[in-house]
Amino acid sequence: MPAREPTRPLRAAPRQDAPRPTNQDTPRPTRTLPYLALGLGVVGLGLSAIFVRWADAPGAVTGFYRTGIAALVMALPFGLAVRRQPLRAGRPVWMAVLAGLCFAADLGLWNTSVLMTTAANATFLANTAPLWVGLGALVLFRERLRFAFWLGLLTALAGAGILLGGDFLAGAAAGLGGLLALAAGFFYAGFFLATQRAREGLGAFTSWWLSALASALGLLLACLLLGQPLTGYTTAAYLNFLALALVTQVGSYLFVNYALGHLPASIVSPTLLLQPIATLLLAIPLLGERPDLGRALGGLLVVAGVWIVNRHSR
Repeated sequence: MPAREPTRPLRAAPRQDAPRPTNQDTPRPTRTLPYLALGLGVVGLGLSAIFVRWADAPGAVTGFYRTGIAALVMALPFGLAVRRQPLRAGRPVWMAVLAGLCFAADLGLWNTSVLMTTAANATFLANTAPLWVGLGALVLFRERLRFAFWLGLLTALAGAGILLGGDFLAGAAAGLGGLLALAAGFFYAGFFLATQRAREGLGAFTSWWLSALASALGLLLACLLLGQPLTGYTTAAYLNFLALALVTQVGSYLFVNYALGHLPASIVSPTLLLQPIATLLLAIPLLGERPDLGRALGGLLVVAGVWIVNRHSR
């Protein structure tokens, strides 16, 4: 999925015993590394569609390896986190599991859509998730939404309409791929809403790991039910599975969370909206996809609408 903006952790409070500088000439801490980490996180997220296309495997299989390897790699840090703060079964844990199942559906649909339409279109359409998060918060949590939300919604839907129209003109398969990507956005929104509730009782990393494990198990079940084999793929496919897990699922998560610890969310959140743009630009040399003016306009409208929603509506 696309996707794919990780759950934001709570900002760490500054140490109370840290001495405050008294010399006005004391240099300020550099923000080069946080900005670099944020940029690498965006590129890693943007590469996810490229890796999916190169793997050329069924969507559920690709998603299983992505989340399964990531959960395995981060199992030791998770164990250390649980040792410091024991995990107790309850609503937050079940919400994390539900978030993982939503993410599994998101990945299965989005990975499939990447193989049917352009990588850029699939990523743009799946990243409409913040719109559905807003509507879900309105219905489920009775959160109030400003006029800017509806303006952003209409702007993004206009862009999505342009992208879907271009897909259907390109053929039935591409049109279906666009619809699958849009459906993936709904489940990605479910992931965010469930994670919001899970984070009321769990730390950011614990919630992420439980969701990753639930996603892997859900996608494994989907592979078995759909008869999609887990073995027999090319070496290149397995390398791309590994890249999805380490670069996108683990690496981008760590980079973005590092950036969130040093930069305000008002900078990080809109910057992450550049993920579809990154996919669009990377797909030109890596996949040979050259979007026409109409699709580029549709993608920009989607990003603009989501930016309005993130920046001004709540």
